[in-house]
Amino acid sequence: MIADIRLYRPDDLEALYEIALATGDAGQDASALYRDPKLVGHVYAGPYGVLEPSGAFVLEDARGVGGYIIGAVDTRAFEAALEARWWPDLRPLYADPSGTPREAWDFDQRLSYLIHHPVHTPSRVVESYPAHLHIDMLPRLQGLGLGKALLDCWFQAMRAAGAKGAHLGVGAANQRAIRFYRAYGLAELPPSGERPNQVLWFAEPLTY
Repeated sequence: MIADIRLYRPDDLEALYEIALATGDAGQDASALYRDPKLVGHVYAGPYGVLEPSGAFVLEDARGVGGYIIGAVDTRAFEAALEARWWPDLRPLYADPSGTPREAWDFDQRLSYLIHHPVHTPSRVVESYPAHLHIDMLPRLQGLGLGKALLDCWFQAMRAAGAKGAHLGVGAANQRAIRFYRAYGLAELPPSGERPNQVLWFAEPLTY
């Protein structure tokens, strides 16, 4: 294989942050959008390495870690852990922009809002598919079949951990990711009105 899949290690945390930023604009490099380059990782990547390392795997080639698949076996328990052990340390560092008009927020303020007001996955998704995941790869590792290998690895780990199903949300603008998940064979859940036209939900049953 061009790159190896291995379990996350604590010294991979910086790579998680870097990859999250490099793919944070609907799969494209978001580094020009944010004043604080850590924000994307704080919201979407870092807590998995710190709070749920057993659900994190990285993709490593000769140049280093260039991709990851991260997630949690129990979404509701992970959301509770975030509230108890992750968001409290970040909230003093990032102002809640709620007092200013939402249409005037920049990219930093949009993510700062999520630190103060985390979005919870809809119950209709979590009840049948309690585990969840995020997957990101740098361009040099895309289009090589490695995304499928990451999903296969992660689903096997979640199945072994006892999860009955897993889900992921993807922004409607990220058409490359949507095509990949459809090609992999994930089930696309019907929309129900929450966050309309923003998030598509995909799912995978893990019991037979």
